[in-house]
Amino acid sequence: MDKISVVLVAIGGYGNNYVRAILNEGDMYGVEITGAVDPYPEKCAHLEELKKRGVPIYSDLEEFYKRQKADLAVISSPIHFHCKQTKIALENGSNVLCEKPASATVQEVQEMISTRDRTGLKVAIGFQWAYDPAYMELKEDVLKGMFGRPKRLKTLVLWPRNMAYYRRSSWAGRKKDEKGNWILDSVANNATAHFLHNMLHLLGKGIEKSTKPVEVTAELYRANPIENFDTSGIRILTENGAEILFYASHAVKNLFGPIFTYEFESAIVAYNDPAIPESTNKMVARFKNGNIKEYGSPDHGSIRKLWKTIDAIRGKDTIYCPLESAVAHTLAINGAQESMPEIVEFPEKIIKREGEPLLNWVEGLEEILKYCYREEVLPSEAGMNWAKPGKKISMIGYTHFPSKS
Repeated sequence: MDKISVVLVAIGGYGNNYVRAILNEGDMYGVEITGAVDPYPEKCAHLEELKKRGVPIYSDLEEFYKRQKADLAVISSPIHFHCKQTKIALENGSNVLCEKPASATVQEVQEMISTRDRTGLKVAIGFQWAYDPAYMELKEDVLKGMFGRPKRLKTLVLWPRNMAYYRRSSWAGRKKDEKGNWILDSVANNATAHFLHNMLHLLGKGIEKSTKPVEVTAELYRANPIENFDTSGIRILTENGAEILFYASHAVKNLFGPIFTYEFESAIVAYNDPAIPESTNKMVARFKNGNIKEYGSPDHGSIRKLWKTIDAIRGKDTIYCPLESAVAHTLAINGAQESMPEIVEFPEKIIKREGEPLLNWVEGLEEILKYCYREEVLPSEAGMNWAKPGKKISMIGYTHFPSKS
């Protein structure tokens, strides 16, 4: 079996996971690191081991391709580099595994699709649950029609993030970079993005497909001194008639979730939902006749997406989250940003600031978002005096962010 050569793009931050995985398990999967690209390689926890193995490190991807080739480029760089670096890798003969989200805007994802199709190579996006065995079994049951028609899917994720999180890079919490490139970094487009993508992906009409949003309404808020939002309530109407509700915040004191409830005609699928005790730490389907089917717990930190992509390059498997699946999430994010272009700031009197690094959290927000989740409403519909309704944005025929209309 020929070894698959890999160039790792961005080896600090999340990229450390790919470095560690290939250093520890690469031999077993027939994979080797042929080069690494990072302008700040000192942020990689495994830098000394890479040097010991003689892996050359470059400051940019073009420099790597002037000297070397790779079967696969694994891209873990910030959102606003995904499109450009994916296209460079494809043009130079590398398949791509790019971290989520695919890119900041729908037009950039379309550029990536066009380049992929022209080069005939493969591109996988790293929404990790799409590659997870427990989730895949659930999706196969949805595809078989076991639960009937989907009605409403909802998810709540409350993950506190202090100022160290926002200071870790120049792009965290930003809408654009200094050159005017869209980033759209937010709670829904980064840390909790895969929980939004899961709902779209689960309803796609194929193991590797997602359903598309046809209408998006969003309420976007912030307690932190950032450009974009740290708190969101998003309602999505999908092409197959289901409603998706997504609640997420970094501006809370306590860690809670993810929890979700997916309502179908003949069953409810739940994970960690207090209303369905059997769902603690695992996904379960509760049918209307009282039967329960357990699926186990998806692995949040899974690196299985890497090995599944390697299998696909060898022709032994498929790409479970291609660009066409990931673009559904990008459409949802673009629609949300259009729905509320001016982020609403929480009133100063309800923002609490404590700790070092400083945590900015909103008094009562945890309870409000739990209420919204239970009652299936957005904050403005719950009557919060600080809340503001977003515009309904049609996503039919949507090809550009911001829309030119």
